[in-house]
Amino acid sequence: MAIDSTIPILVVDDYKTMTRIIRNLLNQLGFQNVDDASNGQEALVRLRGKRYGLVISDWNMEPMTGLELLQQVRRDEALHQLPFIMITAESKTENVVAAKRNGVNNYIVKPFNAQTLKAKIDAVFKR
Repeated sequence: MAIDSTIPILVVDDYKTMTRIIRNLLNQLGFQNVDDASNGQEALVRLRGKRYGLVISDWNMEPMTGLELLQQVRRDEALHQLPFIMITAESKTENVVAAKRNGVNNYIVKPFNAQTLKAKIDAVFKR
């Protein structure tokens, strides 16, 4: 089953260059409906104002980490089913375990390419 490339995706990263890279990779994969937020609080405002089909969030952000954003999303009745992919530069086992325990759908370690991103998105939507 092909993924609907029109689904709205929210990219959350406090590093503008990384946001641009992820947006470009998503565009290469055919996703054109991509918004971004520079932190967790901004992401929550966007998530409550528009229906998204996927969140792709960095782990290391201030003042709210990607993990804290994930926890907020999973606690929110309207958002708790939203597919969520975490991106991090660290492949520490405890981080992966913490993200899984909090309901992350998939996990990407930097650096990554379009094929890796596509495989992770495909895996989320095949479940």
